[in-house]
Amino acid sequence: MRLAVIVGMKTEAALLPPGIRVGCSGGLPARAEFLARQFLAEGAEALLSFGIAGGLDPALKPGDLLVAGTVQSRGGSYTADRIWSARLRMALPEARNATIAGSDTVAASAAEKRALYQQGNGAVDLESGAVARVAAEAGKPFAILRAVADPADRQLPRSVAVGLAPDGSTRALAVVGQLVLRPWELGGLIRVGLDSQAALKALGDAVKVVGLTLGV
Repeated sequence: MRLAVIVGMKTEAALLPPGIRVGCSGGLPARAEFLARQFLAEGAEALLSFGIAGGLDPALKPGDLLVAGTVQSRGGSYTADRIWSARLRMALPEARNATIAGSDTVAASAAEKRALYQQGNGAVDLESGAVARVAAEAGKPFAILRAVADPADRQLPRSVAVGLAPDGSTRALAVVGQLVLRPWELGGLIRVGLDSQAALKALGDAVKVVGLTLGV
């Protein structure tokens, strides 16, 4: 089955096997939707949302793997392909099942995360909503493989908002510029970096297990 993968960052894309078709949204849900539609128009038969996610369930910690069964997004609730998801869970028994909130904006504060958790979501990201919606409209299977970065009680520093370019690359100089204005955020940024590294390591290890087909 011809697979296409939607990620938010180039660091996530770099974890995928060679030859996989991958689109990088740069954390922009509208671009994730555009890429998903483009891939299907070019002949993709299955879509995977892959990358890091923000934890909403207080039990989740950085590096925890998620194979989501459901995505809640504007427009409704979408069920991931059951067979594909089951294969991923069999290959990755440590992965948890969680409902993903497909958000259009970053859930930066503990209060925002708590509100999404109270709606039944375990984690949140910026790509899964678009992937699920486009796949459902086209009648194509989709799956979600994510790893938790920032936990539920972690407030994201404002400086994080400028750290990602539209092509998914990091903007280190822009972050440094924000730190000049808000130097007290340095500690928070270091924690975000460590959380993200834990999540990326978990995803990289998972890819090595599931292999080139990513469970399809």
